[in-house]
Amino acid sequence: MAEANRNISDNRPVIRQLDEGAVNRIAAGEVVERPASAVKELVENALDAGARRVCVDYADGGKTLIRVSDDGCGMRADDLPLALSRHATSKIDGSDLLNIHTFGFRGEALPSLAAVGRLTLTTRVDGEEGVELTTEGGRSGAPKPAACNAGTTVTLRDLFYATPARLKFLRTDRAEAQAIADVVKRLAMAEPFVEFTLRDVSGDGKGRQVFHAAAQRGDLFGALSGRLAGVLGKDFAENALAIDAQRDGLHLTGFAALPTYSRGSAVAQFLFVNGRPVRDKLLVGALRGAYSDFLSRDRHPAAALFLDCDPHLVDVNVHPAKTEVRFRDPGIARGLIVSALRHALAEAGHRASTTVAQATLGAMTPEPTGARVYQMDRPSPAARVAGYQIQAPAFQETQIPWSRVETAEPLVETEDVAPAEDFPLGAARGQVHENYIIAQTATGMVIVDQHAAHERLVYEKLKRQMSENGVATQALLIPDVVELSPADCARLLDIAGELGRLGLVVEAFGGGAVAIREVPAILGKVDARGLVLDILDELADENGSTILQAKLEAILSRVACHGSVRSGRRMRAEEMNALLREMEATPHSGQCNHGRPTYVELKLSDIERLFGRT
Repeated sequence: MAEANRNISDNRPVIRQLDEGAVNRIAAGEVVERPASAVKELVENALDAGARRVCVDYADGGKTLIRVSDDGCGMRADDLPLALSRHATSKIDGSDLLNIHTFGFRGEALPSLAAVGRLTLTTRVDGEEGVELTTEGGRSGAPKPAACNAGTTVTLRDLFYATPARLKFLRTDRAEAQAIADVVKRLAMAEPFVEFTLRDVSGDGKGRQVFHAAAQRGDLFGALSGRLAGVLGKDFAENALAIDAQRDGLHLTGFAALPTYSRGSAVAQFLFVNGRPVRDKLLVGALRGAYSDFLSRDRHPAAALFLDCDPHLVDVNVHPAKTEVRFRDPGIARGLIVSALRHALAEAGHRASTTVAQATLGAMTPEPTGARVYQMDRPSPAARVAGYQIQAPAFQETQIPWSRVETAEPLVETEDVAPAEDFPLGAARGQVHENYIIAQTATGMVIVDQHAAHERLVYEKLKRQMSENGVATQALLIPDVVELSPADCARLLDIAGELGRLGLVVEAFGGGAVAIREVPAILGKVDARGLVLDILDELADENGSTILQAKLEAILSRVACHGSVRSGRRMRAEEMNALLREMEATPHSGQCNHGRPTYVELKLSDIERLFGRT
């Protein structure tokens, strides 16, 4: 070596015991990353205390003030010094670190906050006197009497004043305030029966309400739907499907949005395990996999899912921030999410999100009109027929060439035939530009993209045939032998049965090698070795592999695209109506294979509003 190692000195290093202040500041670096982390810890403590109302105030993005007030059980005077010491908690007794039913259990939040800021605890147990304790930079004073309501108020001022270097890593006040709002909203979704209030008291201190969620009532799904409508918006609640499924001790509930209500990023994905908000790669991958057949890669599903199980089946003590979990059997959790969501999406049938119609109306910007014209009540069907006859031209119609709008049926229907408008997608009335079917419903009209709709119908038919008849395989004349590590070989052979059902036959070949004897015939010429390596990469990353299934479905989707009704084809009235009826009977027909809507429904009131007839 040209230069001696600077970390090695001639003197023997001395082992020292760090003082309690340094230990607390180091622990604070793990637990309290930013003001939002402090808010999360304090609100979780309030919820663990049985609070029914939680109020969060902050100033300057939480850098100068964070105040969390609750109406929970409170603390007694002799509990306050102990609450500010490390690893002191009322949540667990330490005998079973897996039997955790609360948000907090480490006993690190309050002492960590007290080590890096100025912390004041004001609390009162119902029926007793109030008490207050102030800690600054980890040094506590003596408890003193205080006038306060039952519950606890934690006031944290000048966060990171004791560790000024951490202040340089904080973002702008606006960004930190947004992070605080995100934390409060996630916890509000987890506890729909608790009232939450978030206020910004920067500046004059009067306060500006940023977010408020009233306590919900009723059953769990009703309360959760109301809370999600308040947090995520009315559009999500209107276009979300209720989820309720169980498997092997795991219970999945929540709401998942229709594929046509997708987002450009994963900002609308909220996952909870035993009520705890988490950001788990396994669960996110399962959510993505459930929608993989309905969304393109640049679109992301929206969902709020709650996975509940016995605490012994999941380890939440993985990271100090408690945002990561580890399941005893991750395959069961992933399989439950995928199967439950796909089952709910299948039951939705041809339903598309209401936001499709809203986007369509938004794209139509009528010319500004003068004074509002109020119309008479809509005439009855008989009156409309009479009006049409009166307005009919008095001359004989001449033969005209094929027009861009092809009339599918006469306007006047006979009384002995049930009106086709009663069907969900109505009755075909015409075809526009040889690609869009115009249908009339009882309450409005439907515009159908004939190619996209038929592509989804053919695709679902091909998938159903493959599921019923299995995947046709092609035997390799010479088996392809792939050398793998012993661990990868064992991992691949563990799922050999599942791969065989998808047409990939893999056998052990001695040592760490596997022999690929058959491949799915529909894939044609395939790089078997590359396919196996891709499967192993996905297994290592997500504890499960869907890459082969995805490849097969991609081929079927391509076949469906080429085998469906092409744009530019003129369709007869009976063909258009048959397509509408098949869409109504086929799951997932509300969106094409790429997640785009196959039809747009406009209510008559919406159409009248476009023309200023309201």
